[in-house]
Amino acid sequence: MAKKEKVLIGRVEIVDFPKLELIGIEAKIDTGAYSTALHCHKIWVEEIEGKEVLHFDILDPDHPEYSEKIFTSIDFGQKKVKSSNGRKEKRYIIKTKIKLAGKTYLTDVSLTDRQKMKYPVLIGRKLLKNGYLIDVSKIKIN
Repeated sequence: MAKKEKVLIGRVEIVDFPKLELIGIEAKIDTGAYSTALHCHKIWVEEIEGKEVLHFDILDPDHPEYSEKIFTSIDFGQKKVKSSNGRKEKRYIIKTKIKLAGKTYLTDVSLTDRQKMKYPVLIGRKLLKNGYLIDVSKIKIN
């Protein structure tokens, strides 16, 4: 059986979230994080016709890719995630497609406030184990 060739990426890469109409967004590659996180300006749940519906507004109004569009999902969950400051917080999790270095995957993405972070997207080990090598001396290889 032939080994699958790994794709070389840098510590920051450009990613797409096609289902979320988000193309060409900078993402920090973080092997210390388990999952992928996406910055949302607003996140809320409301009951509509007896079903819980998740609403979220991606990025901040001052981000060049901000669209003011409110996305919704009825297929979501919640999970406790350890944040960068070491505290556990409950986050909403959605399944969506992400494209990284020419490969597209269906993956879990946690929605969180990353306003104080440099990059609106964080890519963790769960996605990186699909065959990526990281060269931390490089930024945006692909």
